[in-house]
Amino acid sequence: MLPLANIPIVVVANGKRGYKSLGDLVKAGLAKPGSMNFASAGAGSATHLAAERLKLATKLKAAHVAFKGSADALTEIIADRIDYYCSPVDAAISLIKDGQVTALAVSSAKRAASLPNVPTTVEAGYPDSGFQFWIGAFVPRATPAAIRNRLHDEMVKAIKSRSIAKKFADLGAEPLTISPEEFDAMVKREIASNAIVVKAAGVKVN
Repeated sequence: MLPLANIPIVVVANGKRGYKSLGDLVKAGLAKPGSMNFASAGAGSATHLAAERLKLATKLKAAHVAFKGSADALTEIIADRIDYYCSPVDAAISLIKDGQVTALAVSSAKRAASLPNVPTTVEAGYPDSGFQFWIGAFVPRATPAAIRNRLHDEMVKAIKSRSIAKKFADLGAEPLTISPEEFDAMVKREIASNAIVVKAAGVKVN
């Protein structure tokens, strides 16, 4: 397993709702339990699991509405038919900058470089609400360590190159240059953590 990047997930809502913070959204939802809904880019997707973790952390009661992808989910946010969406930042960043949707918080461990003024969900006051959305490359288990390490070193060089770094920045992606061993341990932690969310939230994937 070879790391590539983290893509922050941002909680967005229609600007007409008047929410200035994640706390505003949570307060509105708790005032009318079960009245809210949230979008995902598909049942069991990262956007779904991020929202379920947020629900558990905030005690929100909200109905899940699955779409075929982020474009459809964000269209519904803009149309004000969905209350909120935990979107990959690359899908939402232009809409945020244009003022079509409001960014309330990011679920990453630290603030997103592309949205430095938007707090994390933990900073917003909700412990255990964080969710990491990462991408990486996987090789066969029997791949010799020397080859795996060479691939890692070459990928790190590519990630640090000016052209790739710019592309990552344009997408809001943040380079993940930890070692293969650290990445392997991280993936195992994420699997265990997500399994807890899936069980606690009763997530079902068709």
